[in-house]
Amino acid sequence: MGDERSGCGSTVTLVATQEPMPKPCDVVTAIDATQQQKQQYTQQQYEQHQREQQSIICGYTQHMQQAATEGGPHSARLLSRADWGARMPKQVDYFTGPAPYVIIHHSYIPAACYTTPDCMRSMRDIQDFHQEDRGWNDIGYSFGIGGDGMIYTGRGFNVVGAHAPKYNDKSVGIVLIGDWRTELPPERMLQATKDLIAFGVAQGYIDPAYKLLGHKQVRDTECPGGQLFHEISTWPHFTRLNNTTEAPPVVKKI
Repeated sequence: MGDERSGCGSTVTLVATQEPMPKPCDVVTAIDATQQQKQQYTQQQYEQHQREQQSIICGYTQHMQQAATEGGPHSARLLSRADWGARMPKQVDYFTGPAPYVIIHHSYIPAACYTTPDCMRSMRDIQDFHQEDRGWNDIGYSFGIGGDGMIYTGRGFNVVGAHAPKYNDKSVGIVLIGDWRTELPPERMLQATKDLIAFGVAQGYIDPAYKLLGHKQVRDTECPGGQLFHEISTWPHFTRLNNTTEAPPVVKKI
């Protein structure tokens, strides 16, 4: 399999705001014609979707208006697929309307990363595993959160994922890179996750009445790890399903 990676880099300061998304610069993406024929949408629609919902701005950092979130004003940095060197997806399928579910994961492997170059490498490793070993169209998750506090665009909003069976076409899947069975992610990772969710709600990508779930609530797995699962169980919109395993005891945050 070839190693075609995106080439246009950008970072975006991402915060919840009711203002419309800024119009980014044009980005031309090359996709093999045979793959293009398999896409549900045309290449032009795919490019437009990427521009609008990922805010890919070539060579610039776009600062969006800050909005107060719980605990005061926060903002997190959103990196485009191009920034971390993503391959092109083999196929892209969309779902309409705001996502009614947000599902939290941990990567387990790769382990936690704490610098941006390491987190970029982790995102590439995850995509390689999903595309090459599992044969999926793309990295399975909608977004990744690094230990550097950055948000990494995966499939993005309103794109059918490959992270939670029966929920892939109606959820945003967020993976916190690392193994969070016995340790909590750093506060900056947790805050970046909250910022991303708040942004998705403000922009209409996530239903304001969304249900927050851990991966293990919809599949027989340890993911997102016991300590992370306990943490998100204290967040607004967390929903305990009938088959949900009880969260572990409270642990002291360091």
